[in-house]
Amino acid sequence: MALTVTGLPCLSDNYTWLLRAPDGRLAICDPGDAAPVIAAVEAAGGKLDLIVLTHHHDDHIAGVPALVTRYGSKVMGAKADAHRLPPLDIVVEPGQTTEILGAPAQVLASDGHTRGHVAYHIADGGIVLCGDTLFSLGCGRLIEGTAAEMFDSLQLLAALPPETLVCCGHEYTQSNARFALTVEPLNAALKARAQEVDALRAEGKPTVPTTISQELAANPFLRAKDAATLAQIRSAKDNFR
Repeated sequence: MALTVTGLPCLSDNYTWLLRAPDGRLAICDPGDAAPVIAAVEAAGGKLDLIVLTHHHDDHIAGVPALVTRYGSKVMGAKADAHRLPPLDIVVEPGQTTEILGAPAQVLASDGHTRGHVAYHIADGGIVLCGDTLFSLGCGRLIEGTAAEMFDSLQLLAALPPETLVCCGHEYTQSNARFALTVEPLNAALKARAQEVDALRAEGKPTVPTTISQELAANPFLRAKDAATLAQIRSAKDNFR
């Protein structure tokens, strides 16, 4: 049986992702806050084997010290980002295959939002842990990287199987939809997704995970034809109110 994934809301609009193996072992991705993770882990038996990190921003790693102290969990992260991550037990690099709870996980280069950012594709479960690279109807702000780097990172994600669950770092979909409609106002898939998102948020429900196929149909960043187009869209989004 495959890994399963559950989003745990934390902070103001973050998600940390709880992964469960068929034998009950647990891992967590990008714990920006320890409290919701501890609550979930205690409810599931009180053991957390692994903490997986995509990048160094505090809202993705701040919960790590408390979780390591409480559970003795191993910590996995990218070699290129290791100097600004919590101490790593498992160091990974893009292009390699690692293991998450016994399931093979492909490490993908995911520069753009930051340099040294990685994503993890777990085929057995159809999951990609993509941090702040790809969002539902959006992409990460270019804080350290370039539009060309982000374009390359998004192309790697776009090539994943269409049913892959996109487990991203934030609940940004509703605001992303408002902007996306200014880029592709005639996109029927986007209009339908925007309506769905409004309904979900009105009920206090999450809009993620999404899927690669949904994003290919409606996300203007993933649909950008080249890095220059992506740069133009990203600049417009940065100034969108």
